[in-house]
Amino acid sequence: MKRRVVVTGMGVISPVGLNLTQAWESIIGGKSGISKLEGASYAPLPCRIAGTIKENGARIDLSSRFKKTELKTMGAATAYALLAAHEALTDSALVSPPEGVRLRTGVAVGMGMVDLEDICETSEALKRGYNQVSPFFVPRILPNMCAGQISIKYGFRGPNHAVSTACATGAHAIGDSFRFIRHGDADVMVCGGAEACISPLAIAAFCRLRALSTGFNDSPEKGSRPFDKSRDGFVMGEGSAILVLEELGHAKDRGAKIYAEILGYGLSGDASHLTAPRPDGTGAILAMSRAVGDAGVELGAVGYINAHATSTPIGDAIETTAIKTLFGDLCQNLAVSSTKGAHGHLLGAAGNLETVFTVKAVQEGVLPPTINLENCEETLNFVPNKSQVWAPINQKVALKNAFGFGGTNACLCIAQFVN
Repeated sequence: MKRRVVVTGMGVISPVGLNLTQAWESIIGGKSGISKLEGASYAPLPCRIAGTIKENGARIDLSSRFKKTELKTMGAATAYALLAAHEALTDSALVSPPEGVRLRTGVAVGMGMVDLEDICETSEALKRGYNQVSPFFVPRILPNMCAGQISIKYGFRGPNHAVSTACATGAHAIGDSFRFIRHGDADVMVCGGAEACISPLAIAAFCRLRALSTGFNDSPEKGSRPFDKSRDGFVMGEGSAILVLEELGHAKDRGAKIYAEILGYGLSGDASHLTAPRPDGTGAILAMSRAVGDAGVELGAVGYINAHATSTPIGDAIETTAIKTLFGDLCQNLAVSSTKGAHGHLLGAAGNLETVFTVKAVQEGVLPPTINLENCEETLNFVPNKSQVWAPINQKVALKNAFGFGGTNACLCIAQFVN
């Protein structure tokens, strides 16, 4: 029999909250975490808004949470991952587990792209002299260092894994961890993604791709608007979300609280284009149908889809087409929403942050809204602007979609835990 996998801990640091409670309250309250990018270096760019992590009205100061010597060894994404991991492990009561548990606990945390600002600064340092290059530069930019630092800090000696599949990174990390546990490679996995990519170069690069919103610089809270007719591109975000996945028997034996159960995982490739999904949505259809098949549930059991929908004209429309094609008449009983309207697109940390919100929706029976949805021609229930109560059924079952450049797709099937 396949081993069952449940969620026993979660941690968040994001544009909508510095912890799980803050973030979830902001999401269901329809609050936006998008703001203007300040500074002369952003002034000439077409997009001047983003979802930054703020504390007391200013961008978060990591030096208040880490020693100077620690920050020398890690990029901001790794710092975010460590903060979210500590909350998740505290939440699951696994900060200091016995040695036997540590031997069977793994880590799978990735990032979509490294911090370009770190690379630019180091390039300038080299111009001043070889000795000005930090000996920690390489470890700071390696995509697997979030996982490595967490593993080292807590002594976890199960699988030490990192995923880097663009904007599907966080969902793939969770899905891979789910399989590690289901197939016996670990009993516990600390998993998710982190991203700290907001810099002038990154904003400029995505603007050159014509991927970012440019029409809402004077009203940043309106810039990210999934499914809305006036959407004109995504808004970049930063942060991390970490989940603790655990084999059911292991969780029960230690009396852990259980948020939800991971039932299935589906992957696919578009094999089509560098940045655009297949026009017919078959990549998304394959990922969703494979997740449902892996979960062993009927399509009609799915009541909610947390969409990838980034607020791009093409991407949102194709995902909508995929959902309508796969679910057909079942769409009348289906709710679909994207929380990116509130926090923006966290790239490699998007799928995992939104998985946290999907888990909370399943647990609490509350559907998070798609904010800024003011004009939409589609007939699907996109949970516009206000949260909705998830109508009682036998078991709440949801899908979480995540897609990335290069045509990489992931889908998780998440359900209310039923003993």
